[in-house]
Amino acid sequence: MDLRIFATDRKARFKMLKDKTEKVRKRDVVLSLGAAAAEGASVRVVQLDNSFPIGSCINCEVIEIPAFVDFFTNHLDWAVFENELKWYHTEPRRGELNYADADALLAFCDRAGKPVRGHCIFWAVDGDVQQWVKDLAVEKDQLAAAVEARLRGLLGRYAGRFAHYDVNNEMLHGRFYRDRLGEDAPARVMFREAARLDPGAALFVNDYNVECGNDANATPEKYVELVAELRRGGAQVGGVGLQGHVTNPAGEVICDALDALAAGTELPVWFTELDVSEADVALRADDLEVVLREAYAHPAVQGVVLWGFMEGHMWRKDASLVNADGTVNEAGQRFIDLRKEWTSEARGRVDDNGQFKFRGFHGSYVVQVTTAAGKTLKTFTVDKGDAPLVLDVMDL
Repeated sequence: MDLRIFATDRKARFKMLKDKTEKVRKRDVVLSLGAAAAEGASVRVVQLDNSFPIGSCINCEVIEIPAFVDFFTNHLDWAVFENELKWYHTEPRRGELNYADADALLAFCDRAGKPVRGHCIFWAVDGDVQQWVKDLAVEKDQLAAAVEARLRGLLGRYAGRFAHYDVNNEMLHGRFYRDRLGEDAPARVMFREAARLDPGAALFVNDYNVECGNDANATPEKYVELVAELRRGGAQVGGVGLQGHVTNPAGEVICDALDALAAGTELPVWFTELDVSEADVALRADDLEVVLREAYAHPAVQGVVLWGFMEGHMWRKDASLVNADGTVNEAGQRFIDLRKEWTSEARGRVDDNGQFKFRGFHGSYVVQVTTAAGKTLKTFTVDKGDAPLVLDVMDL
């Protein structure tokens, strides 16, 4: 039966993950002040942002709620539209195109300075395909023409606006287009045309249950084979999306799945729709921490997007971080605390060699150097690297 039993010790697991995070997400930095490092010069380093983004889905309703906007702008980095970019939303009836909602959400993200994922161009599950598209399926040529029109219309309109696209959502659980247009249709038409129309966007596969180990249709091995199949068809797959609609997460199971996907695809992995459902908010906070620590500590994972965070405005119940009245609950506070833990700050005095050393998380920084002559502010970026990053402050 391939039954596996894990003895879980979250305290020990978290300690191991913190050690792993220290290696994966941080780097030694040497700030050299040279002649400017007068005796007694002091240094303060503050991280402005982390290179590991965490975002959330948004929709036209929540961006009108001040408490939602406040939490989103202060604690999250990226956005994805919950439904407003899906084909059934932008073209509910054939030929009746409506991009007004997507345009409004893009304008909101532009004002907030948040990059956006494109979710999704197509949806492979029969139940999520609008009726007029199903009606076309009796004529293969008409369906193929509609697919091509969708690609040209969406990506032609928004080329350069979305950093990622989920090309054909949930292919491990649905075959609508493959059954009607051919097994190679996603690679031959969808991925290739998307790459041509918007070459700057990373093209993702995206599916659910892969990280939880309880769905025979969505094993990591099947996901790896799907990516291999798409690549054999010429698809430029740029990333692997794990939806992460989680209940009772086991960190070891999540890590096993991430290991398998990293080794089998050699692609960046994102948790694209993360929510953790648990009625007891204290347990929800614990479970959320499990998933976030596993994701952050794994070198293949490059980002996390929450599938909402506010009570009454989420797809799943008992998964909120912010209560309906705008107050942050225990799960939300745990999230804020983790983000704070993953942000670096350092201060002290230069050494006898005119240097200031610290170890910081990857991301952008500002350094303030204070001498008898006054204060100097400089910005710099800490990228990934095994060797210490040596920077001449005066050349920044």
